[in-house]
Amino acid sequence: MTDTLALAVLIAATLTMGLVAGVFLLYAHTVMPGLRDTDDRTFVAAFQALDRAIVNPLFMTTGFLGALVFTAAAAVLHWDEDPFWWVVAALLLYLVTVVVTGAVNVPRNDALKAAGDPDEIDLAGARAAFDEATWSRWNLLRVLTTTLAFLLLCWALVLAGSAR
Repeated sequence: MTDTLALAVLIAATLTMGLVAGVFLLYAHTVMPGLRDTDDRTFVAAFQALDRAIVNPLFMTTGFLGALVFTAAAAVLHWDEDPFWWVVAALLLYLVTVVVTGAVNVPRNDALKAAGDPDEIDLAGARAAFDEATWSRWNLLRVLTTTLAFLLLCWALVLAGSAR
């Protein structure tokens, strides 16, 4: 039972990490480039709507927080086994992601939402304060850290499977 639970948690960690990496990658190659050439009103209104939509129980549990919880649990459950250090490395990379998200991306998202209704604010000022270039650079780091964490967890699964 313990082996089955440990493997199931490692699978969940890998799956949720892959989902989060995909979300950040989608923003990097589609959402932000798609919004880049729009007028200020479109950018502000669209980004506000996207940010309100993404902060939901499904994304938070199966993605963002799920990856953190499942990866930490996988590290605990694989203590003293071959996958352990690979899982720990993935967890450390994901902690970088969480810190960057909390220190850089979320404050910009929140400030843009707090700027107010696009029909009633200085759109150019709100967009300039958001600083798309900075948001996108730090998001690229999130893409790299989560993708590498996902790859490390995939390798941990290989090691866990070969040990059984």
